[in-house]
Amino acid sequence: MRIESRIGSLKHKDEDIYTFLTDFNNLKNLIPADKIQNWVSDGDSCRFTVAPLGEAGVKILEKEPCKLIKLTGIDSVKYNFFLWIQIKRIEETDSRIKLTMEVDLNPMMQAMVKKPLREFLNKVVDKLENVNFTQV
Repeated sequence: MRIESRIGSLKHKDEDIYTFLTDFNNLKNLIPADKIQNWVSDGDSCRFTVAPLGEAGVKILEKEPCKLIKLTGIDSVKYNFFLWIQIKRIEETDSRIKLTMEVDLNPMMQAMVKKPLREFLNKVVDKLENVNFTQV
């Protein structure tokens, strides 16, 4: 199942956005605090607890400077997934961002999680639109 966020507009340099997003120490601030606990990050990966689902982890799988960051779950994650973060430079301080998630779920689970996952991706885009990347 593939889920896409809306396209976000960020009034920042693509380099600043990319640098911020490739350091997992920054990502904790993008996830709703009531959804995660026990956040641990080493920069290229992170682990956390999602109540009531349990422990989860994410790592960077691939990077294309200032354009793409591809993430995947660490082996303890129950479902295989990939998350692409696409960054497109429009002008020097005007960029677009889009999140795309692909997750391997059975049809019943897909029906239950598709809408909440899309809402989650859009909330992350909302938060990114309000980050001042030059002051992080």
